[in-house]
Amino acid sequence: MKLKFFFNNFDLKSKSKEKKKLLNILKNIKETNKPSFLESFNHLYKYSFDKNLLKKYRKFQNINIFGMGGSSLGSKAIYNFLEAKIKKKVRFYENLNLKKEVNKKSLNIIISKSGNTLETVVNFNNKFNKNNKNIFISENKNNYLRKLADKLKSDVVDHKNFIGGRFSVMSEVGMLPAKLFGLNEKKFKKYNKLIINNNFISRLIENVSGVYQNLKNKKCNSVILNYDTNSEDLFKWYQQLVSESLGKNSKGIMPIISSMPKDNHSLLQLYLSGFNSNFYTFFITKEKKDKKLKSDLLFDNFSILKKKTTFDILNSQRKATENIFKKKKIPFRSFYIQNRDEETLGELFCFFTLEVILLSHLLKVNPLDQPEVELIKQETFKILND
Repeated sequence: MKLKFFFNNFDLKSKSKEKKKLLNILKNIKETNKPSFLESFNHLYKYSFDKNLLKKYRKFQNINIFGMGGSSLGSKAIYNFLEAKIKKKVRFYENLNLKKEVNKKSLNIIISKSGNTLETVVNFNNKFNKNNKNIFISENKNNYLRKLADKLKSDVVDHKNFIGGRFSVMSEVGMLPAKLFGLNEKKFKKYNKLIINNNFISRLIENVSGVYQNLKNKKCNSVILNYDTNSEDLFKWYQQLVSESLGKNSKGIMPIISSMPKDNHSLLQLYLSGFNSNFYTFFITKEKKDKKLKSDLLFDNFSILKKKTTFDILNSQRKATENIFKKKKIPFRSFYIQNRDEETLGELFCFFTLEVILLSHLLKVNPLDQPEVELIKQETFKILND
């Protein structure tokens, strides 16, 4: 199977012993299908909703999604990356925001695994409209959202208890919205083919080994040089995945999203000549329908831009920056995305998720929990009760 993206790894030497260990971990994952949340990456995964639910709400052209963290970042990444294919208007209510208006005659999708997420409850309360329809996605337990759904006589979809929020993009949490966006859910499900694809496995192993080498070299800031505005939410999804999964026991990676080429004019000086604790990821997606610049407006030194598209210029800036990074021996990896479609995004979800699982083994941390996050929740409710 030919992969949907080109990948160049860090120019670092990896130890064969380390690679062998990673291959053994992957072999165990493939044979046991654990961690359990990987079941949702499988094309045979059975959802807790049926076709009748989809049929009931498919005609809605306005969709509002209420959620925090993994409850909304996955579907937002899908919507942002594939926006050109989606004909519906979708709004996301994540952070506490009193100004953003709700679409009228809308379908609301309210998502919280625990069913007790404070910001989700507040946002839905502020934006509630009795004329809108609601679907609640929550764990099958006695929680606030379940009680609210019952009060409003709304449909409820089970959030599987073995799937954590940041790992839920391929489950009901990400795929129900994707289906209602009008996308083909089956095309995202590449895991079964990728886990036995030697090319994919080789890239993954080299990548994880490279990231780990950077960490051992005291480089723990992962700066993502993103040249694709439609991938910004993909990296916000990735940011949570990496931070919550690996950031424990005084270990972890700090993912920083940098918007290029805008940040050439604000942060590049620091990247090229500042402190030495960063490694970098270049990311660009080919735009096939980009228009050429107007030649009659280009003269003098800018005559070289004639017959060029915006993507041609953007890609040249990316190549130029990579060349300078090479000369300065700054560690980086590169992703070049050929097609903006469900299959490509499915591959990226698999690649980054497996990357985090493998790194958790090397760092010897549990990627599935986030115990310290609960401290803030408890303290907030304590203050509100005063």
